[in-house]
Formats: sequence, C-alpha cells, structure tokens
Amino acid sequence: MSAEPTSRVRLSLARAAFSLEADIELPARGITALFGPSGSGKTTLLRCVAGLERAPGALVRIAGEVWQDEGNGVFLPPWRRPLGYVFQEASLFDHLDVRGNLQYGQRRSGSVGGAIALDDVIDLLGIGGLLERRTHALSGGERQRVAIARALATQPRLLLLDEPLASLDHARRQEILPWLERLRDELHIPMLYVTHSADEVARLAETLIVLDHGRVTAAGPTAQVLARIDAPVILGEDAGALLDATVGERDERWHLARVDFAGGSLWLRDTGVATGRRVRLRVLARDVSLATEEPRATSIQNLLPCVVDSIAPDSHPSQVLVRLACGESMLLARITARAADALDLVAGTPVWAQVKSVALVE
Repeated sequence: MSAEPTSRVRLSLARAAFSLEADIELPARGITALFGPSGSGKTTLLRCVAGLERAPGALVRIAGEVWQDEGNGVFLPPWRRPLGYVFQEASLFDHLDVRGNLQYGQRRSGSVGGAIALDDVIDLLGIGGLLERRTHALSGGERQRVAIARALATQPRLLLLDEPLASLDHARRQEILPWLERLRDELHIPMLYVTHSADEVARLAETLIVLDHGRVTAAGPTAQVLARIDAPVILGEDAGALLDATVGERDERWHLARVDFAGGSLWLRDTGVATGRRVRLRVLARDVSLATEEPRATSIQNLLPCVVDSIAPDSHPSQVLVRLACGESMLLARITARAADALDLVAGTPVWAQVKSVALVE
C-alpha cells in the first residue's frame, strides 16, 4: 500500500513585529493545532498557506500538490487552491438560507460530486434541521457549524480553521466541540487549527505546533509536546499531560469509572462512557503531588508508581516542574523547589504520584 501524499509548509516572511520562519510537515489527516500567544504568527501562517499573503521563497505542498514553490515560479492564487477557510466569525451570506450557503460552497468546487458528498457533510455536522432557516436566526454555534459545512462543500484538500470558537461563549463552545471531534475522526483531509486555548489543544489536536514570535519552538504529537519541560509549551495553571486510555470498569455504587493507560489506571467520575471506549485524559501538573514512600490512609485514590525523568524550573522561582515516567506514559507534577530539595529528587528517583484530579477531555 502506497503512503498517503505528504504536506509541507516552508516559509519566511518579515513583518513589522516579528519575522515568521516555519518549516513544518502536516499529517495526511486529523487536526494539527497552531498554538501560541497573540501576535506569534499563527494567523499569518494560515494566510500564507491560503495564498492571501505571499511569502518570498515559500514552499506550500498539500497532499502532494504544489500550491507554491517560488524557486520554480509556482504560485497558485487563493481561488485556485482547493482549501476551505473558516474564520472566527462565520461570515455567512445573510440573504441566503442555510441551504443556499451550502450550495454556494458546492458551486465553488466546480462539481456537485467529490471526495466529500454534501449530504455527508450535512449529516456529519448535524445541520439537516437548519437547511431552510435564514442565517440571522441561527445561534453562534449553529452559524459556525454551517460555516464549516460550507467550507467542506468546496471539496477542499485542506481545511483551515482560524480560532473558530473564539467568538463563542462557553456554552456554545461546548456545543460545537463534539462536532469538531467528528470532523477530526471521520474526514480524510488534514486540518490546520489556530488556537490559543489549552483546552481546545488538549481535546482536539493530534499534532501540535507551537509558535512564539514567529518561530516554531516545538512540534510533534500533542501528548509528547505537552509533556516537555525543557521548553514548556503551556505554562501556569494549564501545564499538564495527556493520556490515551480505555474505560476498563464502571463502579455503579460509587459512580466512578476506571480508565486504563500504558502505565497504570486512574479512577474518575463516571460520565456514562461505555466500557471499552477509548478516551483522552488530561492531568494538570498542579493536581499531581509526589511522595518517596507509598502513601497510606489518604483520601487520594489515584496513586501511581513512577520514576523521575527530569526536573526543570517553573515560571516562578519557588516552583519546579517534574516530569515523571509512569510506565510508557509521562506525567507532569508542579511542586515547590523546597519540596524537591527535601525529597532529594533527581532523575531516576522512584516516587509515588498522587493524582488529585483527572479530566476526561474526549
């Protein structure tokens, strides 16, 4: 079986506030998050991929098709690039109903057929009941789902999403996140997703690219990048690790569920997820404490034998981040520097990780 066509973006672009330098490869499918603070170059990179800005000497190759190769004189204008672009605001045509907006996107593709059938898109995003409604009558979450559907109706080979949840309140964000998960799991196209939300990264991204002042500071599988402490990606209260796990048992008496991962098991609140279901867990560093002897008579139910992998200074000099190897998985713990000294922690020290809280993010 032949490998799926690769995607690569290499560009250099000088801006007033920073110089954007990037050379990244994208997986053939799934969500790649572009993460970083405001002004780090995330949206600029997206605009260059779309051809809305022209970076000298750039190479943009998506799914094996060259959209830009300045060295060989290739530059496809935006309208010739088979991509879908979803902005912070839905930007729908208010004079058309939902069906009319989708048909506009379909006409842009130049074909009523294609890799993604319009009926499948409607089903995938759950908007079948909205087709006759005018766009001004839609909620914020519904508008964004329609905007994504219109982008997919163009039969794109790449979907660009520029902070699609930024303009929504918390309730509407929670409403649309499951639909984005469906896109990730069921579409066979790559997606570039711009965000500065650690929650969205943890829940959606399979690949993570971190930008800071126009430079790529980290890139790779999301769990691996988030577990780094040499150059922590998410500092402060959001530092933590991701675990891929499976629901192994449900305790109906105590309303708890046991989830198993490569390195142990954790108990968390039972949300009704079926036994055997694969899930993604987020464990924040602030919720992990350490002991050099097995704790006894403690209210903390999740105790994991681990080994200290490495220790690095945290954002405040009073604290350190400790990276833990728990079987094949990695956790982070935030403790005081004084505690690390008192426990004589160094790489290789066996410890017990006491996990006070676990979040099921998917």
